[in-house]
Amino acid sequence: MASEIVVRASSRYVRVAPRKARLIADQVRGLPIEKARVLLEFSPRGAAEDIRKLIDSAAANAENNHDLVADEMRIAEITVDEGPTLRRFRPRAQGRASRINKRTCHIAVALSPEDEV
Repeated sequence: MASEIVVRASSRYVRVAPRKARLIADQVRGLPIEKARVLLEFSPRGAAEDIRKLIDSAAANAENNHDLVADEMRIAEITVDEGPTLRRFRPRAQGRASRINKRTCHIAVALSPEDEV
């Protein structure tokens, strides 16, 4: 396990609710890079673009920092953690206000060579 090369990339303070981002993360976990890119390219969900960019960044890290072939990698790990919530207020009837929570998340991805499953 110690000899396994793991390439990491993370994106913090992404303006997508963690619950919505986890739906996409669960779909691509364990897939080879090429299949994940195709799936994310045609996904109608907004979080798919942010996760696709992050996977592309991790693939670039693998090529430039570790001299690996990005197309031979798979998504070993992908986690979506909750970030800080931006609290905004919307005016309501009779002088009241209701709170709107704009949630953020931290997404981290780890790639490993495809032959090591």
